[in-house]
Amino acid sequence: MPFVELDTSLPAERLPPGLAHTLCAAAADILGKPAERVNVTVRSGLPMVLSGSAEPCAQLVVSSIGVVGTAEQNKGHSARFFDLLTAQLGLGPERILIRFYPLEPWQIGKNRTVMTFL
Repeated sequence: MPFVELDTSLPAERLPPGLAHTLCAAAADILGKPAERVNVTVRSGLPMVLSGSAEPCAQLVVSSIGVVGTAEQNKGHSARFFDLLTAQLGLGPERILIRFYPLEPWQIGKNRTVMTFL
């Protein structure tokens, strides 16, 4: 059950229509998970500073069970997410950061229990 959160200083009107759905489909493909299990949040127009600069930027946080736990996995994921984000947002790769967080099933609550028991 991946969680993908995109924060950007770009105003909403500069984001492509359907960005959340595009990001959902891409994350499902990149992480090898069904789109029905991917959760996406897009927050735009945020006051942000990246590497000391307030120029337009974005940060992506990807959290998931089992697919973001190693440097080797994340190197491949990173390249594919960067390709998507630079194309969709019109930002250079130097204005984007990605953070990967591995999750355990007991850290996700769903249907009054945790994923461990589902």
